[in-house]
Amino acid sequence: MQSIREADQLPAALIALRAGGKSLALVPTMGALHPGHMALIEEAKRRADRVAATIFVNPLQFGANEDLDRYPRQEEQDARMLEEAGCDLLWLPRGEDIYPPGFATTVSVKGLSDRWEGEARPGHFDGVATVVAKLLCAVRPDIALFGEKDFQQLAVIRRMTQDLQLGVEILGVPTVRDAAGLALSSRNAYLSADERERALALPRALNEAATHIREGVPVADALSSAKDSLGAAGFSTIDYVALVNALTLEPLEAPVGPMRLIAAAKIGTTRLIDNIAVEV
Repeated sequence: MQSIREADQLPAALIALRAGGKSLALVPTMGALHPGHMALIEEAKRRADRVAATIFVNPLQFGANEDLDRYPRQEEQDARMLEEAGCDLLWLPRGEDIYPPGFATTVSVKGLSDRWEGEARPGHFDGVATVVAKLLCAVRPDIALFGEKDFQQLAVIRRMTQDLQLGVEILGVPTVRDAAGLALSSRNAYLSADERERALALPRALNEAATHIREGVPVADALSSAKDSLGAAGFSTIDYVALVNALTLEPLEAPVGPMRLIAAAKIGTTRLIDNIAVEV
């Protein structure tokens, strides 16, 4: 695997990867890699001839009171994991490569960004859309892969890519969970052993709500029961538990069309998000 830091080294590295008409997949990350990221690399290898990954902790998507400074950074371990997974190129851009002096442009995706995470974390999706647009324009992959765990992020990136006509296929990869069912996340590292155990109430609550909805329980009652379960497990703040249209992310009062149950809640000092598909 080739690792590069300097932006001026990237064009030659990409030309070499694409030699002979090879297709290219991109997996953008913020590092602190785990098996969920490796699932993205594995799917990328199935979908394209060559695979590139990026590691960049994007300051633009962190709010004033969020965890940019303590976000886990483990660059050597991440690079080793990517190489063992079969990644061909790792780009570790510097902050000034992505946001050079005088940088004044922000990409904003209206509608899809407004609710849920957008409401809980103002400006977050502007930061996500901006950095992903920059990375896609720099690497010019045929496809880019993102995890379904960040389901709203996936929807925002798809819309942004279509609207800006970037010519990149955006592929969502199913959420990877640990043996107990907790969705893998870099922020799980913040959980104590007790908090990790109690955090399992989040996927349980979503699965129970999905079962209730399939059985004909009114959506409002199913969501209320899920929130009660989270509160009983020790989640201190519940930002939302909602049934939404899987394409528009608009809330649903009754099951119809493609659906997703989404949730965000805080246990201890760690804010967790999760989602599952619902089929009736």
